[in-house]
Amino acid sequence: MFFEVLYFFCESNKLDTTKKYSYYGAYGADQTKCDSLVVDISKILRMTAKKSEFHFTEYKNDKNIAPYLYCLQHFIKTNFQINIFVVDNDIAMNFARTADISITELRNLFYVKIPERLFYGLTRGLSDDYTTVEIIADHSPEYGKMRVYSKLKQQMNAHAIYRGMKYYVNKAWYKDSHRSIPLQIVDLIMGIVVFLMEKSYLNIDDDKPIIKSDLIYRFLIEGQNIDLFEKQINIFKWDGQKDIIHEVNISDYLSQFMAFKTQFDVNEMTKILNIKNSIGSTKDIRLKMDYTNNQLRMLLGYLDQLNGKGRNSFIMQNYYKIF
Repeated sequence: MFFEVLYFFCESNKLDTTKKYSYYGAYGADQTKCDSLVVDISKILRMTAKKSEFHFTEYKNDKNIAPYLYCLQHFIKTNFQINIFVVDNDIAMNFARTADISITELRNLFYVKIPERLFYGLTRGLSDDYTTVEIIADHSPEYGKMRVYSKLKQQMNAHAIYRGMKYYVNKAWYKDSHRSIPLQIVDLIMGIVVFLMEKSYLNIDDDKPIIKSDLIYRFLIEGQNIDLFEKQINIFKWDGQKDIIHEVNISDYLSQFMAFKTQFDVNEMTKILNIKNSIGSTKDIRLKMDYTNNQLRMLLGYLDQLNGKGRNSFIMQNYYKIF
């Protein structure tokens, strides 16, 4: 019996000197499961009238909170496993200097080796039946120039033959993310992981991190999502110590975020409660709180919570009517 499996791969932060870490993520699913996910996410896009693709960096206005929250909620329930690989860029650059190779050559090495390691982890969960694999990466002109796709296919198949594993990569190519919902989901989950690990939520002088924090918090408090997130997201970190890869405990980052966000929300709701007693209009409260238009749904969530309702009650009710 034959099975067909799709693997999806994308990166966040280039391997360069401007960022401390670069991140690479991948997940795999059999064709049927992947097709079902795409159908369901497409339904979410229609019901919320969202026309643009999902990208965590583009989430800057909470008017889009419903489609993002529905997408995350639906994905976490499907029990996908996502592997994320973190590279310390300083150590990688040091290696390049020591070996006297260019950053381009360094990228060439990492762009093949990192996806290869991520996909090897995914192949361990494959069926005992023979499996054909298709690898789809987020479009990058750099990958094409470096022939990443053909090298990946060759490396994976060499590994399969050498280890006697029952899979064969029949295709490795790219897609533009706007044409691939699975790639958008990898981007979304990776964006959340990067946000948590780099503690971007501590920047409360800008409304954009606050808006992103609100989305992540609302997602995590829904049902058993914290436990599911911990079980389904596997993070590994390379720090140049020979062939040793360290597993990162995402729960540490989650607990720090939840503690910070809980205290932040208590402070905000205390201020809103004092204002609410003298001002009745939601718009007046928003202006008094110095919230932008982009934070209206965050305010509505606070007001619902203060009125004894769930934080997500006005958003999630439509989701649960459909799924």
